[in-house]
Amino acid sequence: MDLKIKNKIALVTGSTAGIGFAIAKALANEGVEVFVNGRTVERVNLAVENLKKETGNKNIKGIVADFSDKTQVDQLIAQLPEVDILINNVGIFEPKEFRDITDEDWFKFYEVNVLSGVRLSRAYFDKMIEKNWGRIIFISSESALQIPEEMIHYGMTKTAQIAVARGLAELTKGTNVTVNAVLPGPTWSEGAGTFVKDLAAQKNLTIEEMEKEFFKSARPTSILQRFIDPDEIASTVAYIASDLSIATNGAAIRADGGLVKSPF
Repeated sequence: MDLKIKNKIALVTGSTAGIGFAIAKALANEGVEVFVNGRTVERVNLAVENLKKETGNKNIKGIVADFSDKTQVDQLIAQLPEVDILINNVGIFEPKEFRDITDEDWFKFYEVNVLSGVRLSRAYFDKMIEKNWGRIIFISSESALQIPEEMIHYGMTKTAQIAVARGLAELTKGTNVTVNAVLPGPTWSEGAGTFVKDLAAQKNLTIEEMEKEFFKSARPTSILQRFIDPDEIASTVAYIASDLSIATNGAAIRADGGLVKSPF
């Protein structure tokens, strides 16, 4: 299917691995000019080269920024003053007992997971409206709807992303600009892989055994009953980013493997 976004300019934050890399790849396969983002030059350059090899799209570029540092965010915007497709994917997470989550933790998670998307959307939104075309997508999580007891601070930021996306969508009335949130379920990314490996080591289980145990005990409502592949999330995001998805706006789109036990 031709998603009709060839030669559009896309910025995918946090895209040197995992879901972000998969989204960048899906967009690159559609002929999009993709800007890959990460915190180090080495990781960004490696991701750019890998994407060029895997997609055949030579119009892949890198842009370095740490979203916990507002100065670096401002520098990114100065380097890339205009985009057509903004994928607010960058995010951090960690399991932590509520009693142990410090004020600094709360502020850090909000800064990276929420304000990153707010700052970039603020920079690019009006230009999208002026051009009468644009896509802003927040990569939220099923944790926004089912707050995990072991990561309450993370869940809070994912709920906030849905609120920001819906509010921004209200400002697009009568235009060809859309703002949506996509809610992945547990996905086999770099961070999730480390998380599962650590749990497996603690419980003296293989990774395969730990995956089954995780879905049995921690995420029993999952219909898929396995970790989602990043490419499976990227396919959904690429469609929402496309010229074919104009009827989808202000939505929280679940790609959660059926984990959220609600038809709505």
